[in-house]
Amino acid sequence: MRFGVLGTGIVGETLATALIGLGHEVCMGTRSLPNERSQNWAGANGDTAHAGTFAECAAFGDLVLNCTAGVHSLAVLDQAGPAALSGKVLVDVANPLDFSEGFPPRMAVPPDDSLAEQIQRMLPDSYVVKALNTVAASVMVAPGSLEEPTDLFIAGDDKDAKAQVTELLGELGWSRDRVRDLGGLSAARATEGYLMLWLAMLQSLGSPDFNVRVVTTGGST
Repeated sequence: MRFGVLGTGIVGETLATALIGLGHEVCMGTRSLPNERSQNWAGANGDTAHAGTFAECAAFGDLVLNCTAGVHSLAVLDQAGPAALSGKVLVDVANPLDFSEGFPPRMAVPPDDSLAEQIQRMLPDSYVVKALNTVAASVMVAPGSLEEPTDLFIAGDDKDAKAQVTELLGELGWSRDRVRDLGGLSAARATEGYLMLWLAMLQSLGSPDFNVRVVTTGGST
């Protein structure tokens, strides 16, 4: 399968490398070329790894992952072009965190909205699924590295798109019973807002290699 990964930061590079390792063909996109980071990544990962612009990688991918900084995601996707993303599943991994006034950041969207919903309104002909934004890049691609099974949350308005993303998550090591479907895309308000707690836990634990698990009165579900 061909994937377009938008963003060359640690999240984009980690996911792109994992997808190459799974046998997929990946185009990692940046604002413009030449870009040393994306080109070095492509050169180190063989013939199925490509560097391109946001527009080129959006057009390349059968499925596209938005791994850009959340405060820039709308501008990036506008540059990628709605036409290139039309009819495709777009996995939104970004979080709308505003660090302009330092740490801790502020949410860059109001509480009655989410970045994922803004993207869906911008790209009405795409199928936006929020996923992977509640864990660090290292855990995204290696959930088994944690001492116990943990949960990953997804949200989206299209059932088939969520099924496709769940299959991808399975390839990355997430068992189906640990992928929690929270329903429609409005649930992204909760998973994006969770990042404020995630950052507090990061400071407390001193490591990003952690996650949460849902436990009910009957035990783990």
